[in-house]
Amino acid sequence: MKYGIAIRNMGPQSTRATIRACAAAAEALGYDALFVSDHLCIPRDQTEGSGGRYLDVLTTLAYLAGATERIRLGISVLVVPYRPAVLTAKQLATIQELSGERIILGVGVGWMKPEFDALGVDKRQRGRITDETLRVIRHLFAHEAQAYSGDLVSFPAFVFSPRPARPVIWIGGNSEKAIARVVEFGDGWHPMLPAEKLKPAVAELKQKLPARQQAAIEIVVRRGMRFDDLGAAKAKLQAERDAGATYFILDLGRYPSEKEFAAQAETFMRKVAS
Repeated sequence: MKYGIAIRNMGPQSTRATIRACAAAAEALGYDALFVSDHLCIPRDQTEGSGGRYLDVLTTLAYLAGATERIRLGISVLVVPYRPAVLTAKQLATIQELSGERIILGVGVGWMKPEFDALGVDKRQRGRITDETLRVIRHLFAHEAQAYSGDLVSFPAFVFSPRPARPVIWIGGNSEKAIARVVEFGDGWHPMLPAEKLKPAVAELKQKLPARQQAAIEIVVRRGMRFDDLGAAKAKLQAERDAGATYFILDLGRYPSEKEFAAQAETFMRKVAS
């Protein structure tokens, strides 16, 4: 099992100094990746815990790419319909190039209607937009200069450069459409299911995957964890493994400072995951 950790790019923890210190701590402790979360337009009634302060995920990862050397840089998850397809591909290619190909692209369709409204995006079309955008990303990373014609996006041939390796794509969501997205695009599946529901869901998913993909796909969970009972924490992690999870993202919630983040991140790696 691989281990990543969520870093808050929102609220009072999202200062330049704090996110940089948390990223440095995660890298020093041997985490595989750090993850940030996506919101662009928080309505007033959804600001609890963040105060409405959110750093853009792609810009934040670009900053962290320059502040780190080894650790991978993930999004859990990018709300794909919020951004134009070609621009998203270009931004990802740029960060992928400058980071040394360390991006993990977790994607989702979104849920917060006021945010869709603020961005002028029809929430009812979020699945179609997501699928089209993923096809555009796959197309551009696969071809130096080739036209594209889709249901929602079309463009003439242009030079897509730099063109590093395409980031791995993890599909978020549990619905039938999300599962179809995993089959078409996914290098990983990032559901929101408790461990007791994950195992049968993983078995069902793998029946739908081509044989070449079944063994390679990453099964990703993101969980909070308490460390006052290390035995219980270890048992919780083992339950995720038994359920089929191959990647565990530790979410420390609203840690009060970078020092507390580092202390809990170390406890997990040294006393729970080891």
